[in-house]
Formats: sequence, structure tokens, C-alpha cells
Amino acid sequence: MVDYPLEQIGTIKQKKLDEAERLLRDKKKALEKEEEKLKIVEKERDEVKNHRHAKLTQLRASMDEGAPPTKIQQMRAYLKVVDEKLKLKEQKVKEQQKAVEAALKQVEIARADMLKKQQDVEKIKMHREEWDKEIRAIEVQKEGTETDEIGSVLHHRKKTSSPKKREH
Repeated sequence: MVDYPLEQIGTIKQKKLDEAERLLRDKKKALEKEEEKLKIVEKERDEVKNHRHAKLTQLRASMDEGAPPTKIQQMRAYLKVVDEKLKLKEQKVKEQQKAVEAALKQVEIARADMLKKQQDVEKIKMHREEWDKEIRAIEVQKEGTETDEIGSVLHHRKKTSSPKKREH
């Protein structure tokens, strides 16, 4: 049997596909980590938002009760501190959303690369199947030719030896 001439190329393409699949898995894990970080910073932001809302409600209630102006000033100053903290948390959320989007792009790039490499491997497999069919057809043809030659020789021998027997 004849060795497939593109065997090494097929092996190389398969190794590249395996590497692309591994890279895609790694990129998906990185995306999951970034999404987890986003959930954490969103939770922290939401806690600050809820705290701000509670303090705002408390301030309004104190004002309705007629609390002393110094206490109201203290509460307003504290609300400003909470507002600054909330801004920082919002900024962290936005930055983390950008990180998630970047990780998602990396996953899409890795997926496209893997699909391309998968197609390359499929093309080589299809070529191999066609090549195998052609080689088998050539071998069958050779066997047929050899069989015909053997048949011709036997027929020729039989023909040349038959008249001698008839002469006796």
C-alpha cells in the first residue's frame, strides 16, 4: 500500500486544531472569571446604593421629625461621602464590564480560529478519503490487468498445447 503523501500536513493541522480548542477553553475560563468579578463589583455597588437609599430615607425622616440642623448637616455630609463611594463603585463596574467585553471578543476570535482549523482538518480528511478511493481503484485495475495477462498466457499455452494432443 502507498503512504498518503499529505499525512504530515494532516498531523500538523490536527495539532493546530487541538491547540486552538485548548486556547478556546482557556479564553472561556478567562471570560467566566471576568464575569464573576463583574458580579462581585455589581453586588458591592448595589450594597452602596442600598445604603445610600437607606441614609437618604433616614435623612428625610429626620427632617420631617424636626431634627437639629447640626444633625441634618452631618447626615448630608455623610451622604456626600456615600455618593463619592457610589461613584467609585460605578466606575469599577464600568471598567469590569469593559474587561468582560474584551474577554468575550477574545472568545469569539478563538472560536473563529478553531472553526477555521476544524475546516482545514475536514478538508484533509476528505482529500484522504478521495485519495484512498483512487489508490484502491488503481490497485483493482492493476489486479485486473495482471489477471487478464495470466489468463492470456494460460489461454495461449492451452491453445499451443492442444493441437499437439489432437495430432496423436
